[in-house]
Amino acid sequence: MAQQKTDAVVMSRRGLGESDRLVEFYTRDFGKVRGVAKAARRPRSRFGSALETFTLGRLLFFDTGRSDLVRVDHFDIVQSFVSVRESLERLGRGAWMLECVMRLSADRDPQPPLYGLLVRALRALDRAESPERVAACFGLRAVDLLGHRPRIDRCVGCGRVFPFPDPVLDVTEGGLVCTGCGAGSDAMPLSASMVGVLKRLRISRWEEALHLPFAPAVATGLSVLVDGLIVRLAGQPSRSARFLAQTRRGLSMVAEPTPGDPAPRSGP
Repeated sequence: MAQQKTDAVVMSRRGLGESDRLVEFYTRDFGKVRGVAKAARRPRSRFGSALETFTLGRLLFFDTGRSDLVRVDHFDIVQSFVSVRESLERLGRGAWMLECVMRLSADRDPQPPLYGLLVRALRALDRAESPERVAACFGLRAVDLLGHRPRIDRCVGCGRVFPFPDPVLDVTEGGLVCTGCGAGSDAMPLSASMVGVLKRLRISRWEEALHLPFAPAVATGLSVLVDGLIVRLAGQPSRSARFLAQTRRGLSMVAEPTPGDPAPRSGP
């Protein structure tokens, strides 16, 4: 039985049996790892609150090589990212980033740059950077690191150099497609300004990308575009994006006054 030690982020957990937990980690040295934490649900468990989602820590596990599951021995907290769980928006965006990693990366396929990107993004969320911008920047960089970077400098069909009218992003074809070549039914229309935003983000350092001055409509359009890109690569809709949409609808309904309600009073 091999003993392994690595830095890791808790991506998900669920109960297993009466007292155990099944935990999925994204690790720096081994990629995605699933393991059983024995007695983790008991009140006096040695794991305590260490196995909360988003937690960054030092993982010690044993791998028999006879199962996809390892035995989790210790997980020592390095950073809890408590603030990520205290806001619905940050929680939703953080869950979306974890979902991207879970769906687009293979088991036991180490990608240290992707692990580093995930930790940087969680730290940005924890210090109250714009959750929407953090998630969009993470998604674009994750796609690049995993080898799915779309081409946006020319049409992937005929080689026509951009700009050209009515470009669309065809994920299946690997980039921009012009109207003459014709794109698939799943392609996403792009404006010339959005192509420019993507180019700026690609050449910007992480901290610079988080603070580039985009108009609110552009920032929202970028978020929608990146989510669409991830959905097409993963082959299924994002549960976290659906959660965010439902949360916004619920908040807007609460904020809107019901017809006939008395106007709020001012003063004592």
